[in-house]
Amino acid sequence: MRRLFPVTDQTVPVTEGEWSLDRLAEAYAYPERGPWLRANMVSSLDGAAQHEGRSQPISSDTDMRIFGTLRGLADVVIVGAETVRLEGYRPARAREAFAERRAAAGQGPAPAIAVVSASLDLDFAAPLFTAPLVPTLLLTGAGAPPDRVREAEAAGARVIVAGDGPGVEPRRALAALAERGLTRLLTEGGPRLLGQLAAAGVLDELCLTVSPTLTAGEAQRIAGGPSLKVPERFALTSLLEEDGFLFTRYTRS
Repeated sequence: MRRLFPVTDQTVPVTEGEWSLDRLAEAYAYPERGPWLRANMVSSLDGAAQHEGRSQPISSDTDMRIFGTLRGLADVVIVGAETVRLEGYRPARAREAFAERRAAAGQGPAPAIAVVSASLDLDFAAPLFTAPLVPTLLLTGAGAPPDRVREAEAAGARVIVAGDGPGVEPRRALAALAERGLTRLLTEGGPRLLGQLAAAGVLDELCLTVSPTLTAGEAQRIAGGPSLKVPERFALTSLLEEDGFLFTRYTRS
């Protein structure tokens, strides 16, 4: 069963049999003002963000459809290096269903992938670097190993220094992306990166899929790292349901 539970007057009705990519694109449209950072994550009922290191076992076809929709709307997808390694990240592809919408918004054919990494310990021979439709970006700190910076650039990546030390400062990273016209921002984690973004107070929206599964074990939550001094409140914007999966959308209060 497919259902939409309206939460605000701005909710776009999505009823039985109408979950086309166009309808989902309307439901998940970015606000006109920017920059806007959205996160997309999936969690089991007991709070696991992955099973045996990957998110696919707790996902679903509709979750992946929304995943594709959010990518189709974004200027750039921000992801941590560990997630790139574990999930075998590849370049974002151009999708015919979003071509007209992206052209009208002044976007390129596909979003760029921006990898956050202090060490730049990545496989620069992987398709993410050798065969992207849009050059892959690397967000790193001033202390990144110079030899790895040279290897990244030789592979065709664009290195962006967004921190004075070894790591990346979230606000500087988002500002650097915005300077390049990348204001519709999407992060797919992993948990460590999402925790850093939350701690920096730069996350505007969370699209969280609640999977009707239990995993037990010691898997990470969707956000890791130090606790926030004061828990930040988000407001529920919309809620979709299919086959027990809940597709939630929260915005910062």
